[in-house]
Amino acid sequence: MMCMLTGGQESSDIEDVQFLYTGEIHHAGWSYRFRSTNTTILYSKSTRLCDLEPINATDPNTLNAMHLDRQPAFIRENIDHLNVLVMNTAQHWRKTLVSWDNEVMYVNGAPVQDRNLKNISNAMIFKVNNIVKWLDSKLASNPNLQVFFRTKSPTHFFKGDWNTGGRCDNTIPMTRGSEVFEDESSDKVVAAAVKGTRVKLLDITALSDLRDEAHNSYYGKKYPDCVHWCLPGVPDTWNELLSAQL
Repeated sequence: MMCMLTGGQESSDIEDVQFLYTGEIHHAGWSYRFRSTNTTILYSKSTRLCDLEPINATDPNTLNAMHLDRQPAFIRENIDHLNVLVMNTAQHWRKTLVSWDNEVMYVNGAPVQDRNLKNISNAMIFKVNNIVKWLDSKLASNPNLQVFFRTKSPTHFFKGDWNTGGRCDNTIPMTRGSEVFEDESSDKVVAAAVKGTRVKLLDITALSDLRDEAHNSYYGKKYPDCVHWCLPGVPDTWNELLSAQL
């Protein structure tokens, strides 16, 4: 998005203002302000849209409580100052990734005990519905705010998964078709959550699924990356769809 707005050029009109959000933006995040329009664009990484809290704040090796029923600190603390919020979550809802991130699922301030909610897929559905309901309540009192839930970005591992030898070797665009015929979203979880609320659907799943050749693949990688996208590329279309909806 920043590349599209700036034309890929540095400008004195653009100011790095991440220092204004120290402690709120993840180390992979950023924040830039366009002086001429007083417009600030922020990126804050929250892979599972949960509030994170050290279980033992005095232990540097502590696990983190991943609160399914609490919103990320950045959204919670800044929601009343935002005009547009775009969020998404999907690929990081795997037990192995939660474990690698040293996180433990919590609800109502305690580790999840409910057997159904311990299922990672059910936990994701719970979280998506929880944050949509919370944001819908905020939208009721904030008419200047627009909230978009972007649907999941499809992966394209063929002949295996990401950890079992899956590959994406195709280099020819749209060999599996060039049109989307579905009337409903391919992301049933997000579509169901936003239905009947003020949260808008930014539906990018089906159209992106046609572009299996557009991933990083082996370029600059030691292994096939069939999750992330080359840039310029498919995510530029997502930004165009967002711009049209705005």
